[in-house]
Parts: sequence; C-alpha cells; structure tokens
Amino acid sequence: MDAIVLLKEDHKNVEKLFKEYEKATKDDKATPAAKKRLVDQVVQELTTHAYIEETIFYPAARKAVPDTGEHVLESVEEHHVVVWMLSELMNLDPSDERYDAKMMVLMENVRHHVEEEEQEWFPEVRKGIGRKRLQELGEQMEAAKADAPSDPLQLMSASA
Repeated sequence: MDAIVLLKEDHKNVEKLFKEYEKATKDDKATPAAKKRLVDQVVQELTTHAYIEETIFYPAARKAVPDTGEHVLESVEEHHVVVWMLSELMNLDPSDERYDAKMMVLMENVRHHVEEEEQEWFPEVRKGIGRKRLQELGEQMEAAKADAPSDPLQLMSASA
C-alpha cells in the first residue's frame, strides 16, 4: 500500500470512531466508560498516525516536493494542538462537563487537518514523489506504527 493510501485509511478509521462518539453522545446513551473507551481508541489511532507522518512522511514529502514545506510546517502546528487536546482528554474524567465539548473541538480540528491534506496537499505530493517511492514510504510507515509512543506528548509536534 502506498503512503498516501495508508494515511487516508487511517483518516477513515478515525472518522469512523468520531461518528461512533457523535452517535453515542447524541443518543445520550453513552456511559462515561463507553466514552472513555472510544476516546482511548481515538488517542491511540491519532498518536500512531501523527508519529508516522512526522517521522517518515512529512520529511520525505518536504524533501521530494520542497514547495510543500509551508504545508508541512502548518501540519506540525495542527498536530501540536491535537496532541495537547489528546493528552487532556486522556486525563479528563469522562463525566466531566467539558469532556464532550473537548472531544467535539478535537474532531473539528482533525477534520479540518484531514480535509487540507487530502484535498490540497496529497495530490501535490503524489505528483512529486511518484508511485515507487510512495510504496516504499508506505511500507516504512506501516512497520513504524509498532514504534509509535502511547503518550501523544512524546510526539515531536508536542514540543513544536
């Protein structure tokens, strides 16, 4: 699987978790424990995804397509906001009145980030990198998922 396809699959998986959270909170049937389980999955998925982007994809894209450097810098800043929100959600009691609001803001931030990547940036990168290199990067990224930290504050973007 090429790197962009892999990242889009990750985006779909996270969006599915977001929809589950929205449905659970809309129906007002979600227990605090159920919300916590979904948030824990979101934290894991997004932390792993950000790790492979920051350590493998962004540097490779920036090198192959130098004109996208500004996008990489903006993306790292967006990750910075997201990882701090993830760490706050990890440590917040799911029955706290701010829990749902914090999760909604997280979802808005991530959806904005995904839309920019998929609509504006990925097509440029695909043209600039080429199929063979995207395949290599995809393999590296898939293997690197096992090395991702569990704490979002251990990501490079946390201190960016």
